[in-house]
Amino acid sequence: MTPYSLAFYMDVVTTGTVLGVRPTDSPDRVTEVLGSDFGENRFGDTAMCRDYGLAEFHWYRADAESPWSGHHFTVHVHRLGYRCHTKELVDGALRDRYGRFAPRLRFQKLQRLLERRGIPLLEIPEYPANAPYYRKFWQPDSRVAVSVIGTYGEYSTPDALRVGDVYSIQAPVSVSASG
Repeated sequence: MTPYSLAFYMDVVTTGTVLGVRPTDSPDRVTEVLGSDFGENRFGDTAMCRDYGLAEFHWYRADAESPWSGHHFTVHVHRLGYRCHTKELVDGALRDRYGRFAPRLRFQKLQRLLERRGIPLLEIPEYPANAPYYRKFWQPDSRVAVSVIGTYGEYSTPDALRVGDVYSIQAPVSVSASG
């Protein structure tokens, strides 16, 4: 793991933001920081997701005339494990700030470095459909959840990851909504 990409993950877990962009920020604000190179999916007039490669941001609204309201973001760490198009997968703004990204992130390393800074990750219940293949850890101050491969399962976990690798990081997450 390069110290730079590890710093990115630590920043996300600590702040609950991606380069300072909050899950509640507008689509324009996210584009201002991460750039205009994204894939966009709309689900009718009321839901939208923008995929920046490593990070995805999601918004909802009451109807087509209402403004978008930020809902959450997910950092899809697992996508790096496939090692294809890694340079394109990591947004230019992230590469400019953090440099090269390794194909896997070991949870124990992330947890140990966060604990040294006084930032705990507490294990919380995983969705029953995902257990035991995944485990979930939560940072209460930033409301960030880290999903970790708990055990290998054919068709349940990515072949590119090992037990103990981080699968994704998501914010915001409340304990009651997690499991």
